[in-house]
Amino acid sequence: MKNGYKAGFVGLIGEPNAGKSTLMNYLIDEKVSIVSPKPQTTRRRVHGIHSHDEGQIVFVDSPGLVYAKEGLNAFLEKEAAEVIKESDALVAVLSVDSLKKESIEEVINVVAKSKKPWMAVITKTDVADKAHRVVTIRKLLEPYNVEIVAVSLKQDEYVQEKPLLLEKIRALLPESDKPLYEEDIYTQESVRDLACEIVREKCFEFCHQEIPYNLAVRTIKYDEESKKVPHLSLEIIVAREGHKGIVIGKGAENLKKIGSEARKDIEKMLGEKIFLDIKVSCRENWFKNERIMKELGYSHEKTRTKN
Repeated sequence: MKNGYKAGFVGLIGEPNAGKSTLMNYLIDEKVSIVSPKPQTTRRRVHGIHSHDEGQIVFVDSPGLVYAKEGLNAFLEKEAAEVIKESDALVAVLSVDSLKKESIEEVINVVAKSKKPWMAVITKTDVADKAHRVVTIRKLLEPYNVEIVAVSLKQDEYVQEKPLLLEKIRALLPESDKPLYEEDIYTQESVRDLACEIVREKCFEFCHQEIPYNLAVRTIKYDEESKKVPHLSLEIIVAREGHKGIVIGKGAENLKKIGSEARKDIEKMLGEKIFLDIKVSCRENWFKNERIMKELGYSHEKTRTKN
């Protein structure tokens, strides 16, 4: 590696629905984190990798900042806290669409108190009736003397800002004699995990009210070898028996939509056709049951380390 090469983990920190997942997908040119207009979609940290001649940025998309003592929300709170602790640098993702100025101040305070190198990205500047808030957020950031970039990821004109934004983020990282991961990969997430997240994203799209927040998705089987095309079997787990019918829909119409749209995205990710089978089951109030949450991977008992 040439002199000045940098590599490290960059945590994306912000409120629920601040645009962290959209920002990461945009910066690495791949869809790794699921995206939904509904808040608190991200549950686990997700890694997206950008490799360049001058360095490697391992973005870590974290759940939005929440505060809770038990259940799934407690897991989300700890997950975000661990991302802050384990990252080499942080990006405060601040949306002009935030409901409260105090919430933006809280994100800034949390990131600043970490003592990690950081910068700010102001998102959703295309929201016309709130564009003036860019000035307000910049004023909140003034005392910290950090780099600030304002973006709208819905407008093509901002594509030209991507190299500059990546350069500013890379500058926050420590020098390294080699990349942390192989330079031809864009994530360390497994096919199983990514497929589950894609299905969960479609549940947010096609299920209404509180249903998507109270469901989980897990892989039952991923068979790459014995069939003409890979067979992937997944299970959607809901928290109440009555929710099964809502997810499945009349004549299984809703589940067919979820499966069809998820299969397209999974095939695009894999670059090949697959057979996707999804079933729906109920585990009553699973998000309050520590044993079931651990079973589904919502547990911090296992130690996560950098490669």
